[in-house]
This record gives sequence, C-alpha cells and structure tokens, in this order.
Amino acid sequence: MNKICPSLEEAVSDVPDGASIMIGGFGDAGVPFEMIDALVAQGAKALTIISNNAGTAQEGIAKLIHLGRVRKIVCSFPRQADSKAFDERYLSGELTLDLVPQGNLAERIRAAGAGIGAFFTPTAYGTLLAEGKETREINGRHYVLEYPISADYAFIKAYRGDALGNLVYRKTARNFGPVMATAAKCTIAQVTEVVPVGALDPETVVTPGIFVKRVVQVGPAVGVAANANAPARP
Repeated sequence: MNKICPSLEEAVSDVPDGASIMIGGFGDAGVPFEMIDALVAQGAKALTIISNNAGTAQEGIAKLIHLGRVRKIVCSFPRQADSKAFDERYLSGELTLDLVPQGNLAERIRAAGAGIGAFFTPTAYGTLLAEGKETREINGRHYVLEYPISADYAFIKAYRGDALGNLVYRKTARNFGPVMATAAKCTIAQVTEVVPVGALDPETVVTPGIFVKRVVQVGPAVGVAANANAPARP
C-alpha cells in the first residue's frame, strides 16, 4: 500500500465545491501553505474551513478567503494583525463565522476522531457562545454540551512520513495536525521528507498511517537511502 502522491495537484484534485476542510497550523507553524496554494489553483469553492485562525495578509487560508472560495470558517480567533481578507468578507456578509474557543476546538475535533458523541465543558458557559446550547450543572459547576467537529478533508503538515502514511512532526508544527488527521474522511499530509517504510522509530510516530490517505513531499528533496537509518526528529 503506497500512499505517496507524486504532486500536490494530484493530492487535492478531487476536492469538490462545498467540501469541509480542516487545515492544521498555529500561527505559521505547521500550516501546509503549499497544499493550500494547490487548492487555490484547483478552483474548489463554497468551502467550509476549520482551523485555529483565518490567516493573515493574503497567504494560506487568507488567500482562499480573499478569492471568495470560503463560505464558512470555524476557528478560534479570526481577527489578528493583517487579517484584512477575513474582515472584508465577513463584514460584507459573504462569509459566516462559527467562533469556537481554542480548547473546545481541539477537543471537539478530537472527539470526532475518538467516536465521542458529545461532551460537557465549562468553557463559554454564561457567554454568547453558549446561547441555544444545552447546559447542565454537575457537582455544583455549570457546563455546556458541545458536539464533535469532523470534515471531509484534513490538510496537515508533518516533518517526515513514509509510504504507509506514518507521520512524525517537528516541534510546535505538530499542534492541530494529529487530532485533525483522525477526524477527517480523507487526510492529506504534506511532509518535508519521505523515508522508507521502517525508517521511522515507532516510538516517535505521532499519527499512524491508518489515519492518512495521501502523503506528498514538499520542500528540498532528500536522498532517502542516505537517511534510512537516521533518527527521526519530533
């Protein structure tokens, strides 16, 4: 079973209009910018994007928003320095927002991957974000019922991957990638280096290949033969 795709274009070629896509990253760390660019070129529109933020300037997610390809975004903090693309589309009514506290976002995605039907959390109780949601008092504390978030696709970035889809991340670039990989129907991983099967130390594999459909190498080509026995870095 070889999950290696020869190009980003082929990896994202079947993303249809109206698809929901999780995109990993925190700030710039772990954002699969090249895969997003391939999606821009592919042309899919009316997308629902699930991510930690709405991007900045006109790069990555912000580029998709600027081009009018996104109809809805689910994120923790849409507005930040130079978030002009989001501001313009949201204020004009062309883009809808589902604001989710960061911890809730991570847990709702994790719940989808773990098969959890719903969970109670104290986060957002008593705020506008809890309006219309079921609440409950448990042991004297108030909680809000939250449901899982899943998606058609997950675009994530990893450091190393093999033909079976096993992934190793690098430091803070790990962030949302592991939980998103478990919560999408089709996870596509952009990696810096593809190594032979068996070259990754099983103890360092964060995302097992069972959760990954496609792997694409992006970045400087690395001779896999010379690196076959090299220790995998996190």
